[in-house]
Parts: sequence; structure tokens; C-alpha cells
Amino acid sequence: MPEIKNRQAVTGAQAIANAMRQINPDVVAAYPITPQTPVVEYFAQYVADGLADTEMIPVESEHSAMSAVVGAAAAGARAMTATAANGLALMHEIVYIAASSRLPIVMPVANRALSGPINIHCDHSDAMAERDSGWIQLWAENAQEAYDFTIMAVRLAEHEDVRLPVMVNFDGFIISHGVEVVDFLDDEVVKKFVGEPKVIYPLLDVEKPVTHGPLDLYDYYFEHKRQQIEAMKHVKKVFKEIAEEFEKISGRKYDVLDKYKIDDAEYIMIALGSTAGTVKYTVDLLREEGHKVGVIKPQIFRPFPKTELQELLNGRKAVIVLDRAASFGAEAPLYEAVKSALYEVAVRPQLGSYVYGLGGRDIKVEHIKKAFEDAFSGNLIVDEERYLGLRE
Repeated sequence: MPEIKNRQAVTGAQAIANAMRQINPDVVAAYPITPQTPVVEYFAQYVADGLADTEMIPVESEHSAMSAVVGAAAAGARAMTATAANGLALMHEIVYIAASSRLPIVMPVANRALSGPINIHCDHSDAMAERDSGWIQLWAENAQEAYDFTIMAVRLAEHEDVRLPVMVNFDGFIISHGVEVVDFLDDEVVKKFVGEPKVIYPLLDVEKPVTHGPLDLYDYYFEHKRQQIEAMKHVKKVFKEIAEEFEKISGRKYDVLDKYKIDDAEYIMIALGSTAGTVKYTVDLLREEGHKVGVIKPQIFRPFPKTELQELLNGRKAVIVLDRAASFGAEAPLYEAVKSALYEVAVRPQLGSYVYGLGGRDIKVEHIKKAFEDAFSGNLIVDEERYLGLRE
């Protein structure tokens, strides 16, 4: 276990900004939007104080921010940005271009409800709107994971078998503005871990000219999409390799799925982000009452950990999926993916879908207990979406 040298109580936003300072990207272009704003404010202060020599570009919109980092990354720079909610939605066009151009951009996303009505608090509708954009999605439970994943994301994005952009999702206000204890790595340790940027086909290499962003009609577009599909298939293996290396320098262990008390669990709940911490606490309470319960938290949502979940969930009594996003006219996004994965298992568990916390509404222990109690009583209906904390 490496010695802990720098433990601080900080907000999640400050933890991420400090990771960015240690990474020291060549270019950061960003536009402020609540609750992402303090990430860029802290980082801009680091640049102003000479603690990072990044080219900091203030732009007129999030669309411009993503456009600027696309240009920088295409030129061979290590580029980052950050955003949330409506800002991510405004980037939508260029988010696809970043992934299609195979640019290793890293972007922390402070998850926030999309308008309308206008809401600035946490849910996952922003990231879910981009789940098929071609970006890798990492999901943090707390400020420590947000810090760690930001550092790991650089290696993942730039790996020669991947070359895809990465979103580091962290719950708006809950993580971004909440103060937690974070163990920071030494600057030199991070510098060595991320290494120098791995530049491939830079736009500014005049000796080997290349074209970026060309017209790509039906003659080759299909093949280029297939290349993205194949790159995504490498992500889980590469993430595990990077996680093993990161454990050696940090003592913190990560995997595609975070598993809590599931070895003998008959009833398993699946949740993304900070809510997993509340579920873990509730699992402890229910364990004291004799219930065999556990929780799985996907650390990666894209690519979806289908085979890993199939291995873990086959033969369980019930699986309860919590979504902090609605999918209008369809099943909630995380539930839909889990349900699809379980179609192929030999012994399918009962399945339950619960939507909660839209617009930042609290998810409480009693809500989670209610969902588990539905499972205990056999009162789960696979095609019925239910709601936690919703007014009747």
C-alpha cells in the first residue's frame, strides 16, 4: 500500500481541477455552466498562478469549447474540457465529431438535469443523451473516484488500441460541490503515470499531410463506424490493465464493475454514481436484518459491461435497477441495458425498474428499502417502471 502523503478535504470540482493541473494538458477550452463552473475556475487559477502551463481558451459557448479541443487534439495536443447538462447538449454535434475523428479528449461532466423546465441539479439525462455518441463513459461515486478517473482517462483515451474520447461523469452538486476527503498523488507520480501524449496523424505534420473532418459518404462511412465499434471492444481490457497499474501507485483498486457484498447475495441492486454509496449503506442495514443483498456499481457505462453482468447476475433471485434518468416512450436507459443483457442468461432473475432523483430530488434509505422490499415479496414486474420519491 503506497504511503498517503497528501490527504485533503476538498470539493469534487477541486479534486478534478487538481487532477487536470497534474496532467498539465496542452490546451483546455471551456465555457462555464453550473455545476461544472468551479472545475474550470479552479483550473484557470492554477494556470494564472503558474502551476500549469496549459493554453487556456475562454470561448463563447460549449459548442465552441468542444470545437476548440477537437482542433487542438487533431493538431497533436493533449486537450481537455469540462461541461454539464445544457452545455453538453449544445456540444452534441461536435461530441460526435470528436469520437468519429478518434481524438483522445478527456471531459469531466458534472451531471445535471436537462431543461426544461430549467433545473440546475443532478440527474443523468445529460450523459444518457450522449450514450451512443462513441465516447467512453466512466462514472464516479465520490470525489476520490472523480479524481482518479480523470487521471486514468488520459491513459485510456490515448491507448493505441482505443483512441476514443472519455467522459468522466460525476454527480452535479452532490460530488462537484460536496466536500470530501481525497488522497492526492504526488505531482511527479501523476506526470510519470500519464506520460507524454501519444500523437497519431497530427494535422500540423507538414511532412506527412493528412485530412481531418472530410466528407465521408456511403463509400467509406460504414467502414469508419465499424472501426469505432471495434475500438470500443478494446476498452474494458485496456481499462483493467490501466487500473492494475494505477493500483500500484495509489493502493486503490478499480474494475469495470464495483461489487459490494454480492458473493452470496440473492437480491442485487444496480446504480450509477453517488447513489451507489447510499445503496451500500442500505445494504449494510438490510444485512443486519438477515437479508442477502448486494449492490453493483458500473464504473464504465460505455462500453456496457454486458458479459460481466451476465456472469454475476445469472441465477440470482432478483435484480433491481435504479435510473436517475427517464427515457420517454421506452424503458429507462440503465434498466434497458441490464434487461437486454439478461436475456441470454440461463436462469433469469426477477427484474425491477425504478426511476428516482430527477432534477436533483433526494434518494433516501427508505426509498431504497422499499425497492428491495418489493423484491423480497416477489412484487417485481419486468415491464412496469416504478418511481422512488415521487409525489402521488
